[in-house]
Formats: sequence, C-alpha cells, structure tokens
Amino acid sequence: MLHSIPSHRHGPLGDAMAGAVSRCVHCGFCLAACPTYRELGQEMDSPRGRIVLMKEVLEGALPWEAAQVHVDRCLGCLACEPACPSGVPYRDLLSPFRSLAASRLRRSFAGTLRHWLVGQTLPHPARFRVAVRLGQWAKRLRLPVPRMLRPMLDLIPDALPDAAVWAGSVPAFGTRRARVALLSGCAQEVLSPDIQSATIAVLTRQGVEVVIPSGQGCCGGLSWHTGDLAAAREFALQNLDAFPSDVDAVISNAAGCGSALHEYPMMLRGTPDAARAEAFSRQVMDVSAFLAALGWRGGFRELRLRAAYHDACHLANAQGVRQQPRDLLRAIPGLELLEIPEADQCCGSAGTYNLDQPDTAAALGRRKAQSVLSTGAEAVVSGNIGCLTQLALHLRAQGSALPLRHTVQVLRDALPDSPPS
Repeated sequence: MLHSIPSHRHGPLGDAMAGAVSRCVHCGFCLAACPTYRELGQEMDSPRGRIVLMKEVLEGALPWEAAQVHVDRCLGCLACEPACPSGVPYRDLLSPFRSLAASRLRRSFAGTLRHWLVGQTLPHPARFRVAVRLGQWAKRLRLPVPRMLRPMLDLIPDALPDAAVWAGSVPAFGTRRARVALLSGCAQEVLSPDIQSATIAVLTRQGVEVVIPSGQGCCGGLSWHTGDLAAAREFALQNLDAFPSDVDAVISNAAGCGSALHEYPMMLRGTPDAARAEAFSRQVMDVSAFLAALGWRGGFRELRLRAAYHDACHLANAQGVRQQPRDLLRAIPGLELLEIPEADQCCGSAGTYNLDQPDTAAALGRRKAQSVLSTGAEAVVSGNIGCLTQLALHLRAQGSALPLRHTVQVLRDALPDSPPS
C-alpha cells in the first residue's frame, strides 16, 4: 500500500492504484506472459518490474522520470492479468499512473507533437480520412517525412474504401429477439467500414434491432491509455449522454473500443457521473459474446476456408472473450479454424504503440506474422481493427497477400440465402 503519501496526492484514482500494488506478491508468473519482457529481456520491462517502479514513484522514493521509459514501453495488452495467480488488476494501475505522469513529465517536442496529431485526427473519422489521404499522397510522391511521422505512414493502406453511411435504426428480420445500440468506432469507420456493415447485417438477420446513436463519439481509449484523462472523460461523457439505456446491450465490434467502454467507471471515478458509467459498462458486450449468448438462429451455409484465429489482446485479456468467436466460426460448415502458435502474445498494435514504440511494435508484428504463416491458413480472422491493420502490414512485408477478415465479416459471408423467420 502507499503508506507514505497522503491519499489526496493521488486523487480519485489513488485507491485503485494502491489496491493493484498491494495484491502483487512478486511471484514472477507474469514475466513469461509479457511480450515486452520476452522481447527486451529486462526485469523493469515486465509487469512485476513496472509495478515496483510505479510503487516507488508514487511513494516518492523515485522521480517520475525514472519510471517513464519502462512504463511507456508497456503495451497495455493485459496478458499479465490472466497469468497472475494473485489477481492483480494491472489495468487499475497502468492507465491511472499514466494520467498522473502526464501532468508531471516533460515530453520531447517530437513526442508531444505526435500525440497531438493523433489526438486531433484518429478519434475523428472525417479528420482521420483526410489525414490518411494526405499520407497516401505523401507516400506516392515519396516526399521527405520527419522521422517521428514515418511509423504513421507505414500503417496507411494503399487504398481506402469509400465512406459508408448507416441508418440511425435498422429493424430486425422476423421476430425481434433483442434491441441493441452499436458503437460506430473511429479508425475502423474509415479503414474498414464493411466491418460495421457486416455487424449490422449479422445482428439484424439474427432478429436484433440495431440502433446507432447519432451523438456518439470516440470511445476514449486512445486518450485513456496514453494518460490524457481529461480527453478520455470528455469522450466518455459524450457517449454516456448519447447511448440509450433502454437496450439489451451496447455492442462493440472492436476489441480496444469495447475494453475502453468497460473502463468508463475507472475513467469517471470520483466524479458525479461514476454511477452512470458503472451502469453503462454493465451493458457493454463484444458482438461475438452477444451473439453467443443470444444463440445463433437459422444455421450457416457452407464456407470452405482454412482460417487462423488471432486473439486480440483487449478481447481475450481485457474482456475475457476467447471461446465465443471460436465457437461461432467452428459452427460454419466447411470452415477449418486453426490456432496460431504463441497465440497469447500481442501483435504489437496496442492503440498508438506502433507510433510511440515503433521498433518493439515491429518486432512483435514480424513474430506474429511468422506465426500466422506457419499455420498454412488461407485467411486470418480477428476481432479488432488495430490487429488487422498491424497484421496486414507485417504479412505484406513478408510477401504474403493473406486475406484478413473480422469475425463478423466471416459470419456475414456464411449467412444462409433465406433469413430465418
């Protein structure tokens, strides 16, 4: 516990951080699960090492700068949580600590500018689309780009799909079984709007009315995981106001976004909206978990495909959703689902990690791409746009044109010709 510092020094997030620190018994089970420890081989780049560093900083025994480089290297993949026998809620320490550090640390000009650019573009689909178009133009003309922006250009796809528009409410086919509200997402809306279209098609064919609230915005995850608590809270409040409460679930089809929605109670801890955030988070479900709980109606048509399933960290580790997408995919006749070696290891995407830690992100991406190719799969399936983008980059770098699909896109492709009544 943080005995030597008065609780007011930590604000409303202090008790959560102290609780996470106190539960760590330094057993080391987390080390083997941690991608950065496996990649860098340093104790301070493991969850156990970072917990010690953050504890010492919070108690005043170390300066904030002493922990900065190692905390910055953390992916936030949360692979340490299921590996921990003591149940340390590492997420309750990492993001709150980063929010405290953001007001106490002086970042480099390049880092500050990069974070500002990301914050001003990626959470806003219209701006992000313009930024991607500008990046594509810069790549085609081979314009000189500052080193700090090169990782951004690497992630930009050569082609961008047309913008899509969805109705505010889409009725269910046949007898209505449920009514849900759907998160639109930010980067996904620009990079792969077909994921949203597939989600709506699958849900409505399963008898689910889909509402897409018009006043919604970014989930706030990018801000929260990089220490910008004020921006994260602003996005969270926007969504709390926009989403209706008279639905059976709030659906996310992006693992990182769904995880962020679940963390609204922590983001808004100690504020007048904390109870509202708690009630909202209880409604949040990943689309695959919702479909599995609802029960698939009407069967599938045959889809002959050997597909490797990639666990998105913020789906498997943060939300505990592992079996549901696998069960849905395995129910498709003709589809052979393949497991990827080292499936528990992060692909290196992790929000803005590609931009902030490009060397480590690239090493993890290469390793994951090699693991995928070793399966002999004909396609890769995952539940997160960040993972799909990262895998596409590194599969291309290894000369592979392997198709990448979201779980709901495969389910949509396997829908029978006639909808169930």
